[in-house]
Amino acid sequence: MDLRDGLAAIHHIPGVGWNTMARLLKAGFLPDQDLTPSVIDALRHNGISPKMVKLLKQKWNPAWIKQVKEGLKNKKIEVITYFCDEYPLLLKEIAMPPWVLYIKGNAGLLRETSLAVVGTRRPTPYGLKVTKQLVREMVEAGFVIASGMANGIDGAAHRTALEHRGKTVAVLGCGADVVYPKNHRALYDEIVRTGAVVSESIPGTTPHPGLFPARNRIISGLSRGTLVIEAAERSGSLITADFSLEQGREVFAVPGPITSVQSRGTLQLIRQGAKCVVCGNDILEEFYDWTPGKQKQEEAHDRQKQDFDEKEEKILSYFDTDEPVPLPLLLEKGGREFPPGEIQRILLQLELKKAVLQLPGARFVRNSFDRS
Repeated sequence: MDLRDGLAAIHHIPGVGWNTMARLLKAGFLPDQDLTPSVIDALRHNGISPKMVKLLKQKWNPAWIKQVKEGLKNKKIEVITYFCDEYPLLLKEIAMPPWVLYIKGNAGLLRETSLAVVGTRRPTPYGLKVTKQLVREMVEAGFVIASGMANGIDGAAHRTALEHRGKTVAVLGCGADVVYPKNHRALYDEIVRTGAVVSESIPGTTPHPGLFPARNRIISGLSRGTLVIEAAERSGSLITADFSLEQGREVFAVPGPITSVQSRGTLQLIRQGAKCVVCGNDILEEFYDWTPGKQKQEEAHDRQKQDFDEKEEKILSYFDTDEPVPLPLLLEKGGREFPPGEIQRILLQLELKKAVLQLPGARFVRNSFDRS
């Protein structure tokens, strides 16, 4: 069973959200395993409710996994999980990174260097003019433009990127196959064709107010920084800026007339320390260490700098060749020092650190970059 397919299938089970998935993984259950009696006991002992265990026993079978996989294929939706090499590294740095991402379009854009551009749904002519100017400059500098495909500034940012043959990523607060707002059907189709539409919600999920703050953390999480162009004092754009700050990213804001309701939020951000932006260079000078293509080199370097604790080092010592090692052999080697569940938990941590890869047939291999 493929881990990618398994994680997507688990994610499709009603009631399985971020926290439930985290508890399942903490219990040592990887979604490429069968629900054996020993696995079920481990789940029960790690805080998984009897109701959820019962639901898993009812749903978790090859037919369900096949159904989910075929449904995604029919909708031309690509799946990237936290454990995939394609998963955006910047997104891994945030609190509660999505376990599963559903993408229509070019999934590779999620790993390129992005700038989030967000703002009010009711922009002034000034706000729209500034959006076109700044997005054009950032596209010409090589940035992917990330936004939420909402009416107003978001939509203008996406359109401007497309008009200038740039790349853009739309993060939705609904399923990746759901067009919202509906008047953005043509924009949605164009982004799917030349950019990417992404969501952490399963396909078919309709928009809901509670989904948008979670969506905003992904917009900022994919990006080196967030640019806010016109925002009211209380708005989703400020939530995105807050997430950007929490994630250690840059926050930029465009000043506007003190008499404009749409500029109160951006003026507030500037008072709080966001960088005041009047041209693209104001943004670019904060990224003096970046040039197009450099991010991939930095990511490759970062993957080589993992630190391992004593238990992880012990498990890694069992990989004394480049050949895949079956899970039963790893359990046998570590049987005197660790219980089986602990070995699987450590293997999960090593997967998260990209130190080992899991292959079909419950076999593991050590990544070559990790060898000294």
